[in-house]
Amino acid sequence: MKTFNNSNGAQSESTLVKYGLIFTAICFLTIMLLVPLITIFIEAFRKGIEAYFLAFNDQYVLQAVKLTVITALIAVPLNLVFGVCASWAIAKYSFFGKSVLITLIDLPFAVSPVISGFVYVLLFGAQGWFGHWLIENDVQIIFAAPGIVLATIFVTFPFVARELIPLMQEQGNDEEQAALLLGASGFQTFMKVTIPNIKWGLLYGVILCNARAMGEFGAVSVVSGHIQGVTNTMPLQVEILYNEYNFVAAFAVSTLLAILALLTLVLKYSLEWKAKKQLEKLKEEE
Repeated sequence: MKTFNNSNGAQSESTLVKYGLIFTAICFLTIMLLVPLITIFIEAFRKGIEAYFLAFNDQYVLQAVKLTVITALIAVPLNLVFGVCASWAIAKYSFFGKSVLITLIDLPFAVSPVISGFVYVLLFGAQGWFGHWLIENDVQIIFAAPGIVLATIFVTFPFVARELIPLMQEQGNDEEQAALLLGASGFQTFMKVTIPNIKWGLLYGVILCNARAMGEFGAVSVVSGHIQGVTNTMPLQVEILYNEYNFVAAFAVSTLLAILALLTLVLKYSLEWKAKKQLEKLKEEE
């Protein structure tokens, strides 16, 4: 009886701890995530639907949306190529400096985006290392779209690589070697063997990279110069609208970023679900 009571008490304590942790997590997410998210939409529609859509009938807002989309369309494909190449090299080959390369890939996670923006100013600004040459050749990087693209690429390039490296390391290269022995070319092996094996991780990395590219503020703020209608992305335009006390417009533009975040979560869950189903299917076939 004593043993039973101890076991029952331990089980009761375990249940209490479990629900206590769940309650704490839900409260934290509600306060830190759900409440701010709901507030954004409430403030955006505070003066009605007409005022909400009127906020997008502004040339500066439209230009900010356009620049954000263009920046993402340039940065994400470049990071996709880099991520695949870097993860392929790290996962499939052994070479001197491999650990250094992995460390460098993680660098944007350790360095403040503001610092990375200042680095580009020191390199390409008027008084920077390459500033005089750029001025002489009428090339402008800082306080222009190229600087925004470079800053965005820097802060987002780890996402694809970091998703693919552990995945490709776990898979090994047996299937690629088998395809090569059967007469497939390197390109055929990559397209028919490698890509299907990494497609879910690749898509997941691209989604995260795109979300960060569109939402980046710190690095872009430093290199943009905050030129209305020229170098302001959506996050920078939100700041300007808020500082001008145009709260409805500021929150209206913020809803676009919030919707992007929600879509990212939905796509993330969808990809994880599909990857799990595919893994279960492969296990059943074995």
